[in-house]
Amino acid sequence: MLRCEVTYAGTTHVIQATPTTDPYAVEPVDIAERFLFKVVLSTTGKQLDHALIYVYLQQTPRPVLLQQAKYFGPFKSSKQAYLLTGEQHVYGGPIERELIYQCWLSGIKP
Repeated sequence: MLRCEVTYAGTTHVIQATPTTDPYAVEPVDIAERFLFKVVLSTTGKQLDHALIYVYLQQTPRPVLLQQAKYFGPFKSSKQAYLLTGEQHVYGGPIERELIYQCWLSGIKP
């Protein structure tokens, strides 16, 4: 499981992602009608292959991709969650709105 804390305008959202075999079915999470945050954990069998994180700026006529982060396995096994992303700062829009996030990975077995 990947647990992300996403902060925008002083409000923090906790987003949890679980592994999927169908990455296109994963819906992004709306962050204050300014950003979309999407996390995809792709698996093959019981093995986590990779984690993908997408940040979009919501605007008309369609959202604009600001950041795509890719983390590929093998991932270290750990009984405790560990920080996967570090603290990320993403800026978008004409006045450079700031979204901050960090994600922890857990549940990886040897």
